[in-house]
Amino acid sequence: MKLVQSKILCYFYIKLFYGTISRGLLFQVKEGISSMINVTNLSLQFGGRKLFSDVNIKFTPGNCYGVIGANGAGKSTFLKILSGEIESTTGEVSIAPDARMSVLKQDHFQYDDYPVLETVIMGNARLYEIMKEKDALYAKPDFTDEDGIKASELECEFAELDGWEAESEASSLLQGLGIGIELHTKNVKELSGNDKIKVLLAQALFGKPGILILDEPTNHLDIKAIAWLEEFLIQFEGTVIVVSHDRYFLNKVCTHMADIDFGKIKLYVGNYDFWYESSQLALQMMKDQNKKKEEKIKELQDFIARFSANASKSRQATSRKKLLEKISLDDIQPSNRRYPFVGFKPEREVGNNILTVEGLSKTIDGVKVLDNISFTVAKDDKIAFVGENEIANTTLLKILMGEIEPDSGEYKWGVTITTAYFPMDNSEFFNDVELNLVDWMRQFSEEKSESYLRGFLGRMLFSGEEALKQAKVLSGGERVRCMLSKMMLSTANVLVLDQPTNHLDLESITALNNGLKDYKSNILFTSHDHQFIQTIANRIIEITPSGLIDKRMTYDEYLEAMNS
Repeated sequence: MKLVQSKILCYFYIKLFYGTISRGLLFQVKEGISSMINVTNLSLQFGGRKLFSDVNIKFTPGNCYGVIGANGAGKSTFLKILSGEIESTTGEVSIAPDARMSVLKQDHFQYDDYPVLETVIMGNARLYEIMKEKDALYAKPDFTDEDGIKASELECEFAELDGWEAESEASSLLQGLGIGIELHTKNVKELSGNDKIKVLLAQALFGKPGILILDEPTNHLDIKAIAWLEEFLIQFEGTVIVVSHDRYFLNKVCTHMADIDFGKIKLYVGNYDFWYESSQLALQMMKDQNKKKEEKIKELQDFIARFSANASKSRQATSRKKLLEKISLDDIQPSNRRYPFVGFKPEREVGNNILTVEGLSKTIDGVKVLDNISFTVAKDDKIAFVGENEIANTTLLKILMGEIEPDSGEYKWGVTITTAYFPMDNSEFFNDVELNLVDWMRQFSEEKSESYLRGFLGRMLFSGEEALKQAKVLSGGERVRCMLSKMMLSTANVLVLDQPTNHLDLESITALNNGLKDYKSNILFTSHDHQFIQTIANRIIEITPSGLIDKRMTYDEYLEAMNS
């Protein structure tokens, strides 16, 4: 009996120690745990197609690696190999036995019948298992000496795994992502789709894992949640490996890029912009073979100095700058990527009267989403409609494009205005459409010749036989590229776009971003892409419950003003 009592006392001593002494000692022990991943001679082949081969990479603690590559290159597949979800054809992935890996789950319905807080704690499987074992033991009516010994052992391990802070840590993660305390005891199925995603993300971040594997973690997150996640990852001391189409996010958090190209995976120091600019510089150097090597080296040095000076102010900045300064001319290579060409040319200039909106209101399913909205559009305005109320933004654009009628109020386009519209949902243009892409484009073009239409499709990477694909079988990204081709055909002088970057890969987003920056007329658009908004918009409008916020400024200036 004395043994049972002494074992159980371990629980109380640990709780006392944990509650009154700095947690630094426990953390010092944990910081010794390796969070390195070694990838050795890895290759993957599906059927006769080899995605990548002879991959040898070491992912080390304190760094965030962005995995990039064209659609179909194998980014998500590579993450699944690292996490053990699928096996490689050859080679191996090794991590230290004491390193805990956490993976962002993709099944949004897996935890529907569990409470939100409990679902987050499940992120540390061993801790959750201990909690359940303890509950089962203490609920036994015939608690024995053996049960007491087992309980005391569980209590010791529970304390070592920070069990006493599990609920407060889970709650803190949820609140950081925008899930209020009132939702923490509800079942996951009671939450909205976007909030479910936040719960799964909190689950992945929970319990201080050594390795984080995140596939598209910013999808469907609002700006505040993304900003919170960025800061979390910047301060994270383990190893992060992430796939994302959000360039601003990659620039903010990544210390390295893992580029899947030419059937290989190569690591580059720096964030996404550094990788992109260096690959473009390498392409320019390759095309200009006659340029003296000394001039090329000087150009590279200037380029690296510029990026080093503009490095993030995070704790990673100093080491990143030192690594950048060690790059040699041979370290950068031109990318094998294919970028579509996006260019919009208005047929005529807009007049002085572009768009006037007066008192627009609209109720959908009993909820008033627009309430007395008024504004005017001036020449050269490129307006981003931002904020958490996505339904309001989409509804406004649908009204302006004549897709739906307002309940009250009116709007008027100027007589010189022609518009081209990119809807968020483009299914009506493709579902059950028995046309190949050339004939699909012909519907929207005054010029009907096949060579002319193939020219537009070729710019969007539909060349040769690709241009004869059936419209109804296109992927989401291919549909978007077709819709952009349709818009380019229109020669409109006002572009209206509702979430145009959805489904696009990084190459297509970059091309669209550049095309809209260069567009010489008016744009009204919505987007979740921070860099997209920042580099295009010169005016920000947010529809809030208390009214319209309308500022002529950049997006970063707007966010700073709203947070000050």
